[in-house]
Formats: sequence, C-alpha cells, structure tokens
Amino acid sequence: MTLTPTAELMGNAVARGIGQGAFNVIHLETVEGLIAGAERAGLPLILQISENCAKYHGGLEPLALASLALARRASVPVALHLDHAEDEQLAMQAVDLGFGSVMYDGAHLDYEANVAATARVTEYAHAMGVYVEAELGKVGGKDGAHAPGVRTDPTEAADFVAATGVDALAVAVGSSHAMTQRSAMLDLQLIDRLHRRLDVPLVLHGSSGVADNDIAAAIAAGMTKINVSTHLNGFFTRAVRRCLDTDPALVDSRRYFRAGHDALVPEAARLLTLFTTLEKDS
Repeated sequence: MTLTPTAELMGNAVARGIGQGAFNVIHLETVEGLIAGAERAGLPLILQISENCAKYHGGLEPLALASLALARRASVPVALHLDHAEDEQLAMQAVDLGFGSVMYDGAHLDYEANVAATARVTEYAHAMGVYVEAELGKVGGKDGAHAPGVRTDPTEAADFVAATGVDALAVAVGSSHAMTQRSAMLDLQLIDRLHRRLDVPLVLHGSSGVADNDIAAAIAAGMTKINVSTHLNGFFTRAVRRCLDTDPALVDSRRYFRAGHDALVPEAARLLTLFTTLEKDS
C-alpha cells in the first residue's frame, strides 16, 4: 500500500458503515507510532497535522514532507490531512504539498464569512482533487464550535454544505477538545438527524473525551471520521514519564521517545479496530 487519497478512505468507510480513525501528529515519533499501530491492526489511517502543530515546528513543510514519506512506505493505506486550519493560505499550502485533504476551520467567523472563506478553500482544493472538511457551529469560548452546550443545527448545516461544496462536515454534538477524562455526553439523536439531513460524512472532533461505547454508538448513528489526539498523546507522555522515572540518569532522547512510540502502537491499533466493529451486515 502507499499514500492514499482521503476521499478513498472516507468513501470506503461510508459504504461500509464504519468509522475511519484520524489521529493527530505531534512530531516524527508520533507519525511512526501511529502508522505502526495502523499496520498492526491492518487498517487504514488518516494522519492529521494541525495548524498549531505546524506553528510549533516553525512551518508546515518539514513535518509534512516527513509524514508523506512515511505514509508512502506504510503497508496499509495512509492519508495525510491538515486539521483545524484557520489560515486560508495554510490550507492552500497543504494542497500544494500533496495532502489528501484539508480542514478549513471558519467556525470562529460569523456564518456568511465562514461560507465565503470555506468556499474559496474548497474551490482551490477541488481543482487539485483534494478532499475538504469544514466546521460549523457557534463560537462559544475556547473550544469554539465544540464548547459545552454548543450544537450544530441540521438545517443550517445543510445550507452550509450546499453553499460551500465541502466533502465532510465537523459537527458540534457534545464533544469538546483537549479533554483528559472520557466523560463527554454525545447527542446521538442530533447525530442521527444530521446524518439523515446531510449528504456528506460527519466528523467527530474531541473524541478523546468520549468513551468507547459512546464512540461506537455515534458511528452507528451516522458519524464517520473520528478524530483522536489528546487520548493518544496521554499514552505517549505517560510512557516517557515512566521511562525517565525508571532511569533518572537517562539523557538519550531516542530511548524515551521510543518508549512513547511503543505505547502508541497498541492503542492506535485498538481504536482503529473499535471503529470498524459496526460494519454493515457483519
């Protein structure tokens, strides 16, 4: 297998009625660990680089090129996605670099401005055959569309998709970003209404704060792309901490980063497997 278009992975997940895991990259060690987890599970993976991650590394290109190279070497299908880009130019740069998909996040804008900006990014991306995700929800504190209590309206969502031409939509249904406890309560009835109203796949952000059973229920209700970051980061960080606690004299970062990498592999594999357990007619 090799680098695979996001559209292909998403189309397959929709056709089979399963969830498609999309896991966030922090640095090269997480790219390697997440791909190894996908290979262990024998399942496809969407790797995500966020705008914040690109800023941390001083720009998008270095980590993106490394991620693309590793994706091409993978034994399972791997796509590369730009996550939560509020900068239109960054989204267009990702298209030019060879990403399979971009998420333009205009949820911080008012509705009309969000539509206009998202439509511009979509036009540019579609001209290059690149899949586009967008987000719709009202601004509400740090988490924007995913602040507690905020919800996406199905009618507005349908209008937004029609006006922008996006391929997938991140919706606010009760999850929240950066949660370290898996206690979020999803609105499954709203997910079902959105799924029935829209003709594009739904994306669940903030899945780290959602328990396994609730993620499975969300997929059954119509959710397709399942984004996970904080939950997996916790496995990496706890393993590094244990390694350093065990050997306080350790100075070779390759050794403690290896511990983090190795901790990612089984959990990434487990989550990808969980997301596929609801295949239609299985």
